[in-house]
Amino acid sequence: MIQINNLSKKYKGTDFFSVKDLNLNIAEGEIFGLLGPNGAGKTTLISMLSSLLKPTSGSFKINNLNYVENQKELKQLIGTVPQEYALYPSLTAYENLSYFGSMYGIKKPLLKEEINKHLTILGLSKFSHQKIKTFSGGMKRRINLIAGILHNPKVLFLDEPTVGVDVQSRKAIINHLKKLNKKGTTIIYTSHHMNEAEEFCTRVAIIDHGSIVIKGDPKKLINEQPEVKHLEDVFLSITGKALRDYA
Repeated sequence: MIQINNLSKKYKGTDFFSVKDLNLNIAEGEIFGLLGPNGAGKTTLISMLSSLLKPTSGSFKINNLNYVENQKELKQLIGTVPQEYALYPSLTAYENLSYFGSMYGIKKPLLKEEINKHLTILGLSKFSHQKIKTFSGGMKRRINLIAGILHNPKVLFLDEPTVGVDVQSRKAIINHLKKLNKKGTTIIYTSHHMNEAEEFCTRVAIIDHGSIVIKGDPKKLINEQPEVKHLEDVFLSITGKALRDYA
């Protein structure tokens, strides 16, 4: 589904590459986790694959579509759920979703049906006509997710979709994503929740300093290393325990 060849990104005014000569293939139907410390290049990689950032060099294809020649088709094929809330606080949940759905070109009768379906599944129906600014963090996360999946994307990019939410909201989001995946959506997901990634992902790649250090089935990665019990142990053994704070 996704073929990445020697993909690199260097931001203007910096001395280092945020993503460097990265190669990766992701199969159709996978739930693929991109894991790494702060500043490792996860968000930059997702932004390039979502056509939000232009690569410095290298190339990629999604569903055999080239990002240079088929950018419009690619944008119709993918869904993106950013780490920051991409919502209008002064609009209601329904108004936000209607706006984003119309941008995807979804016809009104179908759009209304899709909005109501997802609001019901994620327990937000009774709040649909309340303004986003009155919502809790978990509620905003769920609306943020719905905004990225209304058009039933073939590929879904998720950047920290459960950060800062309560246990109940996290469970609701993950369960909904699993159902989407079973219906055929390929998911690429970043997170700092190692336990969540261990259970949720079919494969993971650990990225550090813009390059993939290791990748594979989470359980196999755990079994391959001595004295390791969890994916978090694998992560720390590869990336180290030093703090990774970036301004």
